[in-house]
Amino acid sequence: MSDIVQGEAGSFHSFLSEGCKLCKQGAKMVLFITGLCPRDCFYCPVSEERRTDDTYANERKVLSDDDVLEEARQMDALGTGITGGEPLLRKEKVLHYIRLLKKEFGPEHHIHMYTSMAPDRESMAELADAGLDEIRFHPPVKLWNELDDTGYAASIRYAKELGIETGIEIPSIEGADRVALFAERNGCFINLNELEFSDTNAEAMKELGYQLIDDVSNAVSGSEEYATGIYDHCKRMHFCSSSYKDAVQLRKRLIRIAENISRPFDEISEDGTIFYGHMEFDDESDIDTALRELSDMEVPQEMLETVENGIDIAWWILEDIAGSIGNDKRKLYIIERYPFKEGLIVEKIPL
Repeated sequence: MSDIVQGEAGSFHSFLSEGCKLCKQGAKMVLFITGLCPRDCFYCPVSEERRTDDTYANERKVLSDDDVLEEARQMDALGTGITGGEPLLRKEKVLHYIRLLKKEFGPEHHIHMYTSMAPDRESMAELADAGLDEIRFHPPVKLWNELDDTGYAASIRYAKELGIETGIEIPSIEGADRVALFAERNGCFINLNELEFSDTNAEAMKELGYQLIDDVSNAVSGSEEYATGIYDHCKRMHFCSSSYKDAVQLRKRLIRIAENISRPFDEISEDGTIFYGHMEFDDESDIDTALRELSDMEVPQEMLETVENGIDIAWWILEDIAGSIGNDKRKLYIIERYPFKEGLIVEKIPL
């Protein structure tokens, strides 16, 4: 285990693919092609809301190519991770978005894709020609004992011959060592993800005897231990812990987005959420009156913005003047939300 590098938040690795390096920086946009999938993996964490044939760029529902490009620009993305569901159920859409992103941001925009399928050479050649840089195969658990007799070895060979960086990505559970041996025999890396409970998989996981590691984390007890010996089977391995995904990957991606989209008066938290003040009005005609009052108080114009349902303003200014500008028909709040278009509100604190 001397070649193993201890990473952040419980992760460890002997190898990081280019896609993993960019995810570590929070520099990858997540392009969720479809929530449809022919598999029935007991651990699938995809939410019920996402199990439709809709596409999302990060948290934004994609209605046009502009949505994808705007989301990538918004976070200054250096690459894109294509996922699902099973993205290759919508292969033409995958090819379209790879070409779109490469054309807009150049060949250096790194694109990796997850798939549970084993594409034939023709399909793999289409992906390579479009510009796919990296592919990660996700064989279902029921095939782990017989991977040599499936199409995955051929797909791995096709991908490597076509110049696509190639790996396998699976949950870190019993049997992962057999998949690691298969990866080593076929000359590709293996990524192991710490198994996690979610709203959609909790019932199936409990029935199979899985338990939470503690009362705070969603991680499964024992999942990390299955990864500790994998280096003996595959020299290029990466264990991605549950806390690493949240504390490192997601947080850095949120901070990256927040730094690109925040207004002069938004405060970015260390978790990548944004804080600002908000004035809500019972009578919309009162907004103009409030704007005049704010001007009389010499609140700088760049420290506020009129929005559809009121006025957004620097939270520290609103807190300071709340006693002077508030009344029974105006509701004053400090808001924390995720830095997406119409991002989820984390907290709404009344003043």
